Amino acid sequence: MLNFISDRLVRIEMGLAAVMAAAVTLLILLNIVSRSLGMAIYWVDELAIYAMVWTTFLATSVALKRRQVVAVTLLVDLLGKRTQAWMQLLSDLMILTFAVAVLVLCWRWLDPVTFAGVGFDIKEFQGETFNFLYSEKTNTIGIKKIWPWLILPIFSISLSLHALNNMLGSLKKAVFYKGAVE
Repeated sequence: MLNFISDRLVRIEMGLAAVMAAAVTLLILLNIVSRSLGMAIYWVDELAIYAMVWTTFLATSVALKRRQVVAVTLLVDLLGKRTQAWMQLLSDLMILTFAVAVLVLCWRWLDPVTFAGVGFDIKEFQGETFNFLYSEKTNTIGIKKIWPWLILPIFSISLSLHALNNMLGSLKKAVFYKGAVE
């Protein structure tokens, strides 16, 4: 079940990353054309940056799920297959630990319990916590920064799910390895 959810989530993430990457390209082209015509649209740069950030986080989650990241395997390649399986498990555990740590930090940063406790009243939330996350606006677009920043909790949740799925697969390989005795 976890593998099914992880695989479906990867499809969604890849689709969103592709849309965001296309948006970055179109926004950069719009910026070039508008500047060359002497009518620069000042908010295009900021929107392109936010789209690029979303693309990066979505694609990173997918790359880690698929284990398509750059890795130096010089020492690991010298180990036996069973030890390599245990090293992969350790790697997956470190990714899961990172993802959960980011999730905990996002939870503390967003503080949804306090926010709900004050009835989602932004001013009261700010008064109690001195956290201006929900009211701060972007420089040129003018939207609340919480919207582009939501990629962080989304990333941490999806990466946690993918890392847990990978870790369970690695655990099966490491524990039930049926290779020759090394």
